[in-house]
Amino acid sequence: FDSLPPAHYKETMNTILVWMQQSETKLSMPQVAIAEYEIMEQRLREFKALQSSLQEQQKGLTYLSTTVEDLCRKAPAEVSQSYRSEVELVLGRWKKLSAQLAEHCQRLEERMSKLQRFQNDTRTLKKWMAEVDVFLKEEWPALGDSEALEKQLEQCTGIAFYSVFEPFACPGFEGKIS
Repeated sequence: FDSLPPAHYKETMNTILVWMQQSETKLSMPQVAIAEYEIMEQRLREFKALQSSLQEQQKGLTYLSTTVEDLCRKAPAEVSQSYRSEVELVLGRWKKLSAQLAEHCQRLEERMSKLQRFQNDTRTLKKWMAEVDVFLKEEWPALGDSEALEKQLEQCTGIAFYSVFEPFACPGFEGKIS
């Protein structure tokens, strides 16, 4: 009986395996293009909650490793190897899951930042275009500092160029989360 793990070991193993399967399923769901910041925020909250859950499950994983090490000191070699292999498999999946989750969070945060910059640039450009439209529709165009107007035009042309072409210069900015 020294070579059998305690009942708590099997319960913990089942709990972790079920949790990992559910988490892997969540991470492998097909991603859709997202161009709304609020949806991206919600998705990031889901990933962060999954990371917290991962940390909560860590103590169960530590228990499994410790229990198998204790068991291996008492059990015959073939039994020890069987349990050791089982835990190593779980640890491998755990590491992969943890890395995927961190990568998903990082990519999503980067895309949220790009989307926010793009939205800010678009607002600035629209505001400037409205001002230019008012200016062009005036009956008597104001005599202004032509040098300042040229600088404004150059700035806004740069923003327009950046806003139109920047998303294409950043591979992966289709708004997808993968």
